Amino acid sequence: MRTLLLSPELFLAEGGIARIMRLYLKALCELAGAGDEVSSLVLNDQPGPEPRLARYSSPALRTHTGCARGKLRFIGETLRLASGADRIICGHLHQLPIAWLAKKLHPALDYFLVAHGIEVWRPYSFLEQRALLGARRIWCVSDYTRRQLLRFCPALDVARLVVVPNALDPFFQPDAAATRSAAVESHPRILTVARLAATDTYKGIDTLIEALPLVRREHPGATLRIVGGGDDLPRLQALAARVGVETAVSFAGSIGDEALRGEYAACDLFALPSRKEGFGLVFLEAMTHGKSCLGARAGGVPEVLNDEVGALAEYGNIPNIAAAVSDLLRYPRDPVRIRAHAGSFAFPRFKQRLAAALI
Repeated sequence: MRTLLLSPELFLAEGGIARIMRLYLKALCELAGAGDEVSSLVLNDQPGPEPRLARYSSPALRTHTGCARGKLRFIGETLRLASGADRIICGHLHQLPIAWLAKKLHPALDYFLVAHGIEVWRPYSFLEQRALLGARRIWCVSDYTRRQLLRFCPALDVARLVVVPNALDPFFQPDAAATRSAAVESHPRILTVARLAATDTYKGIDTLIEALPLVRREHPGATLRIVGGGDDLPRLQALAARVGVETAVSFAGSIGDEALRGEYAACDLFALPSRKEGFGLVFLEAMTHGKSCLGARAGGVPEVLNDEVGALAEYGNIPNIAAAVSDLLRYPRDPVRIRAHAGSFAFPRFKQRLAAALI
């Protein structure tokens, strides 16, 4: 079996799609049998060697090519590699029409789609609908995403839509020393991790800032630590000053995995009251550190969080968010149960689900 994996990006950035597509590459390589081959083509990544690739591949990986955001090159390489492939796996809806065209040229070819979240929660163009209807399988990261696909494309065969939840990267492991040091924190620390982009205000970072004064009425020393960068930073900084918590809110910017593990270890609570999360890998990262989590009752988040590991608040409801945060700070969930719940989304389970979904 010769598999061509198309990804928007793998190593250029640390967003959720890049992280999960690395796990798709790793799983496909590990599932490859004798004589099977995997080729990886990435739209945004740079060409040339990538040191981290060895972690997520095996000798089954035949080629790995970055197209440096060159769309025409990406299309050309996809059609060239498709001529020798048995199946194409698309890591984003935008890539699906190319796979549809490749199947027109090579009718025996099958193609699959990984449906992450908001990119498929919308009406589709005529070409996107044609491409969706031709997919062998569509792997949805949550049942919510599956329902949205059916909402906007009712002609889809329900049997072709399979829920394959995201997984925690096996290389993202807690720092035991940092976890022990968190016990000496004298004030409760709330952590959130997200892109601070003006186009992504649905993440709800502003609602956390607005809720902090209410939280500090019950927990006077509470602070909010915000990890992530983007063009919305000045607005959020101004908001913190306007509601009087500028000294209690700190912005860490974009950081690497080692520093991020330290942030998870040092916090008392992870919170991301987002409205449009298809899944929410950051919740798993926090849970593997044994941290209680707050999410919004929206999107795919309720399929990841339950009462044993955290709480759900109404998106945009400042008093409700503040009350949920205060409650979790007062009554944190059991770290052992939290880690056990995160374990149900471990990579080996993800690989098993993927293997079943490939049939």
